[in-house]
Amino acid sequence: MSSILLEAGYIIIASIICWFNFVIVDTIFGLPKAPGVQGANVIGNKIQSIGGNLNGGYFMGNIVCSPDASAGTLMASIFYYTMGLEGGLIAILLIYIGNRLCHDTGYAGTIGATTMTCIIYLLSGLTGLVEPKYFIAGMVIAIFTIQGLNHEVASKVLYSVGKSLKVL
Repeated sequence: MSSILLEAGYIIIASIICWFNFVIVDTIFGLPKAPGVQGANVIGNKIQSIGGNLNGGYFMGNIVCSPDASAGTLMASIFYYTMGLEGGLIAILLIYIGNRLCHDTGYAGTIGATTMTCIIYLLSGLTGLVEPKYFIAGMVIAIFTIQGLNHEVASKVLYSVGKSLKVL
């Protein structure tokens, strides 16, 4: 039983780290400011129509429509788990290519993959505190809290983060 609790604890820790990594990076790169791609505009307006915040909706739309820090964080977690540090570096390259293919003017995805690769390296490669596999589950949970639980509430949380970081 204690093994299951320990595993759950690692997943919770990884979820929190992943959430902050992708939300802060994406916010700094201005995802709540405006839609970076056309689909983000549609999603932002839809979320506003159900009582959510438009800027938070833009953030949510941007992460659905372009490889931003959420994709970078998830890819870095998967690739690091499967191939080690080299896998994290490959994820950074692939996200960079994805950003260019989407004509994304920012580098949020690339920076998100880079910061996540560094975080996993520090927490698993150097210290052995949290294994890379937990970050995969952690990122899935982090994305679910933004895209799956409640769009209205998530959009308002994302708006608050943007306001706190003085992006909005």
